[in-house]
Amino acid sequence: MMKILIIGNMGYVGPAVIKELARCHPDAVLHGYDNAYFAHCLTGAQTLPERHLEKQFFGDVRKIPEGMLDGYTAVVQLAAISNDPMGSRFAAMTKEINQEATVRIARQAARENVKNFVFASSCSVYGVASGEPRKEGDALSPMTDYARSKIDSEEALGGIGGDMVITNLRFATACGMSERLRLDLVLNDFVACALSQKKITVLSDGTPWRPLIDVMDMGRAIDWAVQRDASTGGRILSINTGSNQRNHQVRDLAYAVAEAVPGTSVSINEGAAVDSRSYKVDFSLYESLAPHHQPQMTLNDSIQGLIDGLTRMNFKDADFRGSDLMRLQVLQGHVDEGRLTDTLAWDSDQ
Repeated sequence: MMKILIIGNMGYVGPAVIKELARCHPDAVLHGYDNAYFAHCLTGAQTLPERHLEKQFFGDVRKIPEGMLDGYTAVVQLAAISNDPMGSRFAAMTKEINQEATVRIARQAARENVKNFVFASSCSVYGVASGEPRKEGDALSPMTDYARSKIDSEEALGGIGGDMVITNLRFATACGMSERLRLDLVLNDFVACALSQKKITVLSDGTPWRPLIDVMDMGRAIDWAVQRDASTGGRILSINTGSNQRNHQVRDLAYAVAEAVPGTSVSINEGAAVDSRSYKVDFSLYESLAPHHQPQMTLNDSIQGLIDGLTRMNFKDADFRGSDLMRLQVLQGHVDEGRLTDTLAWDSDQ
């Protein structure tokens, strides 16, 4: 029987991961571990996503107790300062949480005989990447603290010896509806703009490329990785995780959302400087190694899921970029109100 610990389960991706693992493995024991920065950011959920877990542990990923991982067959590391603005604002903590804690947890997992370790990495490690879609062996060019934390983690994980199977899932840009929704992601932002303002403003000239993956498909990928054998891809594997069909130009995302929300206009800054954050990614390796866990959600599926979810929430906030649906706003709010220290530790006096 599988026993899986999902670290960072109370964020944007975690609810979809828990749901997928519970669906595919009804007899598995699922536990969560999270410091609850975003636990209150529920978006239209009728019941807690953690209902699928046998236990929910609370704690800082930088301080997971020795011995805690003993008995788990798989550990999934989702916990991270999760995007470029937060990575820039909290650069030191991004390194501590995204990189140093990840490597420490993986080494602990190896010592405590965990069979599979899954790390949520990112395609952002390719940075500026014009030309052909990037493959796993291509040069890396991380441009941000967030991206650097991911590739530095991968490199350190590659040095862990023993038998533990390590899978670094280089996810495409996340999108889609979640029970703890984020709107600081390109497609999610466009849908929120369409519903609240009936206008999508693209700050770039619309030509940059983005690979997307729905959170539901991220759950499918993690289901594959927690079971992966070393004979499939090697004991330590870094793999682009997404679909070749979901490399999109930003302007096409905007127009697809506008078509789904009648009356929405699109404004593109044709004179903008070239956006360096443009890359296409080759997901052929994932397609060959995980044929039964391929992404199922189309672009229109993701858009409609967001429309339905935000409509259920009666979402109409045209100023949503200053709301709790933006992760940087939530963290900064905790700090400003004294709930979190500047090192993103909970104030014990609160």
